[in-house]
Amino acid sequence: MMADGHNPRADLASRIQPEVPHAARIWNYWMGGKDNFEADRAAGDAVAAVYPDIVTMAKQSRKFLIRAVRYLAEAGVSQYLDIGTGLPTMQNTHEIAQSIIPSARVLYVDNDPLVLVHARALLVNTTPEGVTTYVEGDYHDPGQIIADARNVLDFTQPIAVMFMGVLGYVEDLSLVKSIVSQTLEPLPSGSRLVMWDGTSTGDAVSEGADKLAESGAVPYYLRTLDQLAECFEGLEMVEPGLAPISTWHLDPGERAEHIDAHGGIGRKP
Repeated sequence: MMADGHNPRADLASRIQPEVPHAARIWNYWMGGKDNFEADRAAGDAVAAVYPDIVTMAKQSRKFLIRAVRYLAEAGVSQYLDIGTGLPTMQNTHEIAQSIIPSARVLYVDNDPLVLVHARALLVNTTPEGVTTYVEGDYHDPGQIIADARNVLDFTQPIAVMFMGVLGYVEDLSLVKSIVSQTLEPLPSGSRLVMWDGTSTGDAVSEGADKLAESGAVPYYLRTLDQLAECFEGLEMVEPGLAPISTWHLDPGERAEHIDAHGGIGRKP
């Protein structure tokens, strides 16, 4: 609570619309979380009824994030700009990075009011040496995100930019590519793009996307593999390149599961 009685958390809470299904909360529901409302569960169930693999996709997307951040931290990347963070869940970006590089700096960006209300939970496990913070921001405004990031991250050192399944909510591929390129443009050589999205690689996933739109939630636009690859143009792809996220750098003993989501890591030359 601020001295003048103004409570920013209350302001955020007042913007939450429980009756309108929302992407972050639907995703939370699929992942087994509890930060969702009846409208979100109804939308999630409608999608899962025609595309049951969506639940697997949600869980595999988090495993991909864990493996990708671990890979980057082990390669020495100590700065992360996680755009479209979503709700706190198992092993968040800063927890993975700082377990390998205690001084890692992580900036989370989201514009969902429920995410921002819960954002303090992201800061609990920050290492004494590290920095973990968040800003309210929209990936449609890369310039503002970069301006905010300059207050937290060192732009003379590589930064990993993360778009984890969020740019499918943008219909126009050229706009997606513009968002990615504008975000990466001011970053130094050696910075990385970590990105995945749902792909139009099956009839059931396409029907699931239709059901999501019919539920009243923000539509999700599936990409072809060629379209998704365009987002990495000009970058040096980490092996194995663009791949199903459930198979990317799979840990020993893990079983690859088929899902209609692809992603990868590209390095800025």
